[in-house]
Amino acid sequence: MVRLPGRENKQRIALIAGGAGVAMIVLAFLLVYFVIFPTSSPKPFKLTSPTSAPTATSVTGSGTTAASAAGAGGRWSVASGSQAGYRVREKLAFLPAQSDAVGRTSSITGAATLSESKGRVTITAASFDVAVDTLKSDRSMRDEKIHEIGLESSRYPTATFVLSTAIALPAGAGTGEVVHASATGVFDIHGTSKRETVPLELSLSGSTLQAAGALTFPWSEFGMTAPSVGGFVTVTGEATMEFDLRLARA
Repeated sequence: MVRLPGRENKQRIALIAGGAGVAMIVLAFLLVYFVIFPTSSPKPFKLTSPTSAPTATSVTGSGTTAASAAGAGGRWSVASGSQAGYRVREKLAFLPAQSDAVGRTSSITGAATLSESKGRVTITAASFDVAVDTLKSDRSMRDEKIHEIGLESSRYPTATFVLSTAIALPAGAGTGEVVHASATGVFDIHGTSKRETVPLELSLSGSTLQAAGALTFPWSEFGMTAPSVGGFVTVTGEATMEFDLRLARA
């Protein structure tokens, strides 16, 4: 006579089957996240100085190369090659290591106004808009999620920056050499406006002005919550906004 399994045995079998099912789901998620969509995070933006020496040799008392800076005054608009986006530290459940999640877009508009006097160049005004609803990373599932959580780009599709304090370019800026400065202005991200100061790398040469920088902040500073996807993917408490702007004469 064959005895049928009791209720406890049935429950034990069900628990084992359920646990195996959860494990399979987790493994499938890991496979999709790391194998089908492998991590490939671009490095932070960084400017490089030209390898050749500048041809202009006339130097003013302020140390700026007058021949290179002359004529820099006027309106400069966002040109091809400009990028902006985010960088966050991301952790997958059950794995100890974190990695950079990076999303970027070239959908940027805006312009800066420069003045030039006696070889000294000053950025007197600047305003830029970034279409954050066009941000793309190396994983389409991440791109879809930030429309709804974290940045909530479907609800807040544009981030802006408006310069509030003029930037006097340091000596050497007109020669194409990379110089360092800072930009103070109002960022509007996720519908929240904050006045912030951002360190900059700047390069001005002929008809090209380039500026790169990054701002790191707690998510809560702009009314956001660090994203979490079903407990499988979590993001640390800070986010970084980074940019590489290429400007040309309007």
